[in-house]
Amino acid sequence: MKKYTSTLVKSCCLAAAYILFAASIAFAQLPGSGGPQPQEEEEEDNTPPPTGVPIDGGASLLLAAGAGYGIKMLRDRRNARKQ
Repeated sequence: MKKYTSTLVKSCCLAAAYILFAASIAFAQLPGSGGPQPQEEEEEDNTPPPTGVPIDGGASLLLAAGAGYGIKMLRDRRNARKQ
């Protein structure tokens, strides 16, 4: 039991460190560093307006799915050890 707890703590610490590291380098662009700029409505160029990309929704769903899968795997492993 102690070995399992130690492994779980190490895994959680490693996952937290990875998430913090990934979050710190996830900034794609600084404000004003490029990309399409919003246009005034008076201008009638043939260029399309900038598009918004909903990254947060998909990333949240993937994160929730990964967490659910991890919990399922831990429960299955725990039930297998009890039998």
